[in-house]
Amino acid sequence: FFCKIDSYLCSMHLLSVENLSLSYSEKPLFKNISFNINEGDKIGLIAQNGIGKSSLLKIIEGKEQPDSGNIWINKEVVIIHLQQDPVFEEDKSVIENIFLINTPIFNALKNYEAAQVTQNETEITLAIEQIDSLQAWDIESTVHQILTKLNIDKLDLPIKTLSGGQRKRVSLAKVLIESKLEKHHQLLLLDEPTNHLDFDMIEWLEEYLQKEKISMILVTHDRYFLDEVTNKIWELQKSEMYFYGNGYENYIETKIARDESLQSSISKAKNQYRSELEWMRKQPKARTTKSKSRQDNFYKIQTEASQKILDTQIELQVKMTRLGGKIIELKKVYKSYPNNIILKGFDYTFSKGERIGIIGNNGVGKSTFIKVLQQVEPIDSGKINIGETLVFGYYTQDGLKINQNIRVIEYVKNIAENFQLANGGTLSAAQFLELFLFSPEKQYTYLESLSGGEKKRLLLLTILFRNPNFLILDEPTNDLDIPTLQVLENFLNEFKGCLIIISHDRFFLNKVVDHIFIFKGQGIIQDFSGNYDAYKFAEIENTKKIKDISNIHAQKNEEIKNPEPSTKNNEKRKLSYKEQLELEKLNLELPILEKEKETILSTLQVENTPYNKILELTEQVKKISEKIDLYEFRWLELNELKNNL
Repeated sequence: FFCKIDSYLCSMHLLSVENLSLSYSEKPLFKNISFNINEGDKIGLIAQNGIGKSSLLKIIEGKEQPDSGNIWINKEVVIIHLQQDPVFEEDKSVIENIFLINTPIFNALKNYEAAQVTQNETEITLAIEQIDSLQAWDIESTVHQILTKLNIDKLDLPIKTLSGGQRKRVSLAKVLIESKLEKHHQLLLLDEPTNHLDFDMIEWLEEYLQKEKISMILVTHDRYFLDEVTNKIWELQKSEMYFYGNGYENYIETKIARDESLQSSISKAKNQYRSELEWMRKQPKARTTKSKSRQDNFYKIQTEASQKILDTQIELQVKMTRLGGKIIELKKVYKSYPNNIILKGFDYTFSKGERIGIIGNNGVGKSTFIKVLQQVEPIDSGKINIGETLVFGYYTQDGLKINQNIRVIEYVKNIAENFQLANGGTLSAAQFLELFLFSPEKQYTYLESLSGGEKKRLLLLTILFRNPNFLILDEPTNDLDIPTLQVLENFLNEFKGCLIIISHDRFFLNKVVDHIFIFKGQGIIQDFSGNYDAYKFAEIENTKKIKDISNIHAQKNEEIKNPEPSTKNNEKRKLSYKEQLELEKLNLELPILEKEKETILSTLQVENTPYNKILELTEQVKKISEKIDLYEFRWLELNELKNNL
């Protein structure tokens, strides 16, 4: 299936695929798909879990074989693959796994990083001489940046001792470093690179992939990340590949138009199908050539009419246990581990309908906090009062830990046969499964045959199926596909109970929470009213103000140190009439601008504000803030002149 072709024939052309097909257990994942990849293409690949995204990447890499089709790869192209479940040499250290390739530069960098760990001066000197001779200090600087930004500092640890998140970050570092050192043209295959990264890491990776001249296929659930780093979107749906240009936002707009057109075609086909079905029933068994042709056309119409468009809009009035007056009260709660304070006298009383997002770097105690809330983790001191009517639903990152030799539908029915609705009605287990994108065929699949993302989706579904009134979701977006995330978002927006979400998915947080706890480490927790975008904007504004004030103070100190020579003509300059009017105008306009900014920020915090509206309001706040900064600086100048009279 793999054929290398000369680079001069391809120019910047990296790869071509023709009529590629793959089936699993007689179910087609994709059928006769074709595409080309050119240098500079940054492609986001979107599909439901279990549709074949990871399989397609492995086929491109050459690790799996398709059922049919051809792949041509430029002989100058090297393919570098970040797998969803990375494979390492378990007994070797972190540094040995990162620098596995045996080249002079790789060896020099490995020796330098290893010497830094041991602080052996002789080895450091030798490594420095090696890097000097190879003129590789620019590369060493990039390598050091990658390791630092991904918080990989214990390079001598054996890989087998690392957590899942640490392993994924090491794998990502290995791929980025290999990409940086590779001199050939390259194609990166990145399967969920943002999993287990905190916000700072994700934003750094965004910037890195934006500025690097690389070609890649990216599989991710992070829609902000997709929009920032890709220039094309490819969608696998119903065994076919659909192509979209200009990033995720354009994909959404174009897909809506395509779905509307498809829905119109399906409606026409259904009308035609009804009339043709009547004709088929009336026809005698013996067919003429003419009736045989019409019969064949009937089956084509039947296939078109039976198509379904994936519907992610869920509106469920959930019947849940009534929340009483008391939900959860935390009073002066302390919790710590050696060298790590989680809670330091934390006070909070939860109200009905709270929708809180929890953010913060890895290791600051986010998961411990939600275990403390549920009283499965003991506290050092303080008090936690839980309401009598509270029913927790807790989604963990651990996944399903059950007998895999059971069908999906049986697993759900073991919990309950039906899902209770607020209007007195019910949904069967099969109906509820279908709402969460498990087709009737998939419902009779054994759990062991599900993809990792499908298992996560099933775990999430079964937690929701129990009708809790206080949902706690710990990184629910990891390994879930975008269609499932859209279903989950719509479900949560209809959910009337309390909600706590730990997530690094900025788009998801903006859609479902209106309040944020920011864990800053060592027991410091900031309480912010608003979604993630509002919080981030407030942080940027605060940083900008601090910087401006610092610059003003520095300027004043410089003036004090180096005063300008005074003259009799400028000892006391008075405000001109024009400047007095300007100062009065600023005194009137500044409060109006502040009020306008406050109003927009309040609107940003309103639940279910459309994403496009959020962008528009954020841009308005930015412009108003810039005007306020300008006016305040001028006000300081004029007021100083006035007070010096």
